[in-house]
Order: sequence, then structure tokens, then C-alpha cells
Amino acid sequence: MGLREEVLEKIIKRAAEVFKKDPGELSADTDFVADLKAKSVNYVQIIAILEDAFDVEINFMEFRRKKTLGEAAEFVAQLCGG
Repeated sequence: MGLREEVLEKIIKRAAEVFKKDPGELSADTDFVADLKAKSVNYVQIIAILEDAFDVEINFMEFRRKKTLGEAAEFVAQLCGG
């Protein structure tokens, strides 16, 4: 499993918890706003777990600009050097 896939797996797991969804309903194409109705606090909850899991600092505004879970995973993977 590549770094992007590992990050995506963590994002899907956390997003499922935050948004009370079945992880099987979420994918790289899931849209934070259109599909999940994400609010600022939701992004913070996801960022916190990713920062701990990957020992990286994630800029809130940059992360929030990512439209889909897959784009967010790619962004975090790049921060990790992947």
C-alpha cells in the first residue's frame, strides 16, 4: 500500500466516524461539502487524527480547499514526502 492509499484509508475511517457514515459509502471521490456537508469543526477533527498518525503539520486553510477525500489524501501524502 502506498502512502497516498494509507492516508486515504485513515481519512475515510475518520470521516466515517465524524459524519456517522459507513466507511464503505466513502471513497476518494467523496466530496467534503456536497456529500458530507462538512463544517470547519469536521475538518479540524480529521486534521487532528492525520497530524498524529503521520507526524506532520497540516495547514487548515490548505486542507479545507481540497474538494474530495482523495485530494486531501494526496495533499497530506505530499506533506509527508510521498
